[in-house]
Amino acid sequence: MTGVPASAAGGSARAEGAATSPAPGASAATDVSAAAAEMGTDLTGATPDEQGTLRPARGGKIAAAAVNQASVWNVANLLTMLRLLLVPGFVALMLADGGYDPAWRAFAWAAFAIAMITDLFDGHLARTYNLVTDFGKIADPIADKAIMGAALICLSALGDLPWWVTGVILGRELGITLLRFLVIRYGVIPASRGGKLKTLTQGVAVGMYILALTGWLATLRWWVMAAAVVLTVVTGLDYVRQAIVLRRQGIAEHRVASEETRA
Repeated sequence: MTGVPASAAGGSARAEGAATSPAPGASAATDVSAAAAEMGTDLTGATPDEQGTLRPARGGKIAAAAVNQASVWNVANLLTMLRLLLVPGFVALMLADGGYDPAWRAFAWAAFAIAMITDLFDGHLARTYNLVTDFGKIADPIADKAIMGAALICLSALGDLPWWVTGVILGRELGITLLRFLVIRYGVIPASRGGKLKTLTQGVAVGMYILALTGWLATLRWWVMAAAVVLTVVTGLDYVRQAIVLRRQGIAEHRVASEETRA
């Protein structure tokens, strides 16, 4: 009759017990993982399949990669860089062959349209996937002002748009940007719906002026530009009002905090 030595049996039992019993330090992690499994997910967003194997949640890897790799070379910043590179290309197309050739103006319009569309996407991507960087905070508004300023200056230089319109729009944009920096110590002036409507109207109006339009379309673009100028002035005054209110609130809060500190 053959048997298993007691020492071997004991060792086997101990090994089996070790395999089935969690280590002291792993009990908390095991409890959390078990609770997560009961809810159908784990701490990384994975969900079990039919066999009970945890599979990463759809889009989880993309989101995690976006968060972990928020460097200067992310897709949002690349779109901003593309918009900056489009500025000299747009100017070259706009002024090609004297600046009045309809074909070259159509190419210039395409470059302008791409720049305006990328402005929508880079901000959305940066906020959605946590790709906000210091470079993006600085380069994005510069790219916006650069493409719009280049278009307005070219149009005025070619005689298609009065210089006072260019002065009003660019003066407002530069003035509000400076105003934001002046009151940043008291808070941030949020972008309003009126400001977004202004940006959209400006883009449509400038785009229509870039194209060599005639007839009723040429008349329509004049009215669209008039609406853009009105929105530019009205929203600019509203931002000034917000800045004054924000500064007063900040000074009042600072005064109250100082009195409480002295008390």
